[in-house]
Amino acid sequence: MVKEKRFEWNPWLILQQNQSLVKFGVSFLVVGLVFRFLYTSDTTTTTTTTTTSPSISVPSLEENSPHDDAEEIRILHKGKCDLFMGNWIRDPLGPYYTNESCPIIESPQNCMKNGRPDSGYLYWRWKPRDCDVPRFNAKKFLKLMRDKSWAFIGDSISRNHVQSFLCILWKVEPAVEVYHDFEYKSRRWHFRSYNFTVSLVWSPLLLKADIHEDRNGVASSDIHLHLDKLDAKWADQYETFDYIILSGGKWFLKTIIYFENGKVVGCHNCKGAPEYGFDNAYRKALKLVFDFVMNSNHNSLVLFRTASPDHFENGEWFSGGTCDRTGPFKEGRVKLKDIDAKMRLIEFEEFKKARVTMTESKKRVNLKIFDNTHLASLRPDGHPGLYREFHPQRRNVKVHDCLHWCLPGPIDSWNDLIMEMVLRS
Repeated sequence: MVKEKRFEWNPWLILQQNQSLVKFGVSFLVVGLVFRFLYTSDTTTTTTTTTTSPSISVPSLEENSPHDDAEEIRILHKGKCDLFMGNWIRDPLGPYYTNESCPIIESPQNCMKNGRPDSGYLYWRWKPRDCDVPRFNAKKFLKLMRDKSWAFIGDSISRNHVQSFLCILWKVEPAVEVYHDFEYKSRRWHFRSYNFTVSLVWSPLLLKADIHEDRNGVASSDIHLHLDKLDAKWADQYETFDYIILSGGKWFLKTIIYFENGKVVGCHNCKGAPEYGFDNAYRKALKLVFDFVMNSNHNSLVLFRTASPDHFENGEWFSGGTCDRTGPFKEGRVKLKDIDAKMRLIEFEEFKKARVTMTESKKRVNLKIFDNTHLASLRPDGHPGLYREFHPQRRNVKVHDCLHWCLPGPIDSWNDLIMEMVLRS
């Protein structure tokens, strides 16, 4: 027997039913939002060892620099988009060159030759939020640079960058090395068909410094840094360069004794002298560098590249730190380490002061900032890691390189932005 159901008018029952419908609707909406978030999040940020978020804490890019200052400085021309805020997107075309087509890639950055098993990190390119940046056109670039000279001035990241730069140009014409110092740290190449020269000037602190390190970075004594003197290695030949990429950064975190007027004024991370603070030293160094550029009568385009962050997780290079990720982070999904954020803030503040000076003096100085920090922070997958050594598994290598970049790799996209900045200038 089927029991007959009766409908009775019961306001309380209807209210309960309406509440149930509201709860169901809210639940459905929440589930939908969660599904959308999961569906659109970047699945490439997993690692071979963990699926948790990276141990990169501390305030984000926006929280560590005054928004108005950063936006004002990074947007190079009115009406032009901000080249340095955006995301890495898939690039099916892949790299400009291979480790076999470019003969100047040094072994620690030759990740493919050293046995890195994945290649997905090669198929991304940088995409600013509000515009597109064309791929670097090597032939067009060389034509524009006929009878010109470039200089990359800085530390081993500058060396890493100049090799990327040359590898792309090499596809059009092989360069001839015309100079190197005893340790091959400072070098110069010449493209004969275009009378174009590219120089690498080793000056990791940009100031006069007494450095006693071997090729493996092992120091026999503390660095002596003169806060009131530029490094003559680059300053004396400054006027011979038409385009210059200057950079400071990580070397200021080393153990350093500071001098002014030939006397010790303090140190960083050392004993026997009062702590001076790397941040104070970095500010002084950048002020000296920017003042020199501002007061020079030489008409060159100077790009100051902000510091490139590392991606060590679960430790540092000396304490088991690793970088095993195989894809980029999405914008907003990672925060800068405290030290990187602090360094970038100093760079922006000193650069802004230099711009104010330039405006007041009404001098025409082509000094711009190449805000590398944010876009580099999103590429934890682009470092050699264990593959700084040839087939590390066979040799039981433990130390990762999570600072420098594989070649080819993410650093190649820096050249797309450089060409855009040159064309805008």
